[in-house]
Amino acid sequence: MSDLFRVEGLTKNFGGLAVSRNISLSMPAGERLALIGPNGAGKTTFVNLVTGQIHPSAGRVVLNGEDVTKLGAVRRVRKGLVRTFQVTRLFSQMTPEEHVTLTVLQREGKANRILSRFTGHSEVVGEVESILSTLGLLDVARRRVGEIAYGQQRLLEIGIALALRPKVLLLDEPAAGVPSSDTPRIEQALERLPPSLAVLMIEHDMDLVFRFAKRVVVLAAGEIIFEGLPSEVAANEKVREAYLGNYAHARRIA
Repeated sequence: MSDLFRVEGLTKNFGGLAVSRNISLSMPAGERLALIGPNGAGKTTFVNLVTGQIHPSAGRVVLNGEDVTKLGAVRRVRKGLVRTFQVTRLFSQMTPEEHVTLTVLQREGKANRILSRFTGHSEVVGEVESILSTLGLLDVARRRVGEIAYGQQRLLEIGIALALRPKVLLLDEPAAGVPSSDTPRIEQALERLPPSLAVLMIEHDMDLVFRFAKRVVVLAAGEIIFEGLPSEVAANEKVREAYLGNYAHARRIA
């Protein structure tokens, strides 16, 4: 199976400090990959490098066969490389429906038009409803974001990303700050993502990671120390020492 997304030897130095060291990985279409590691391992730096927020000291990023290393963040999004963030970036007075509609219009180059002109446009409405339905947000589509649960706000951020029609979606801790009672909402939404979409998820909730991922990559001190199946990761000695600790021990006992 050919790679849709690939990074080769990605390295980032800040002064004399190497925060990303020769990172290489690839993803075919439909991949479900989890990137895990302790705080300070360089996970968010990696995502920032991949999405063009910062530029690497060495290495390259390849999307759908095209080297995008020198492209800015906006141009990478237009080519299908889209991310979410650890902290929500939503407008509390707008509704989920308005957020997703505005994103669709922005993608189509129509964001400068009056939003209300498109709320009855069948193609826009159909796409917005489809996205909100996928994420289980139809019942709150017209409520202000400030009035809906935090877990639903995190789902809305994924919805905004989907409205950009990504080929590769990078989820930076989608369950961060979400009460454990709401985590199943996140998990169910992830299960309903388009099967052709390649998804890389950074997450600290190991139960969610092991249910979501078909493959796991572990970062520690800015470099990959493990890449393999979820069933193998907890048994790896380097991973246990660097990150999993008691969680891995509990899984062996169980």
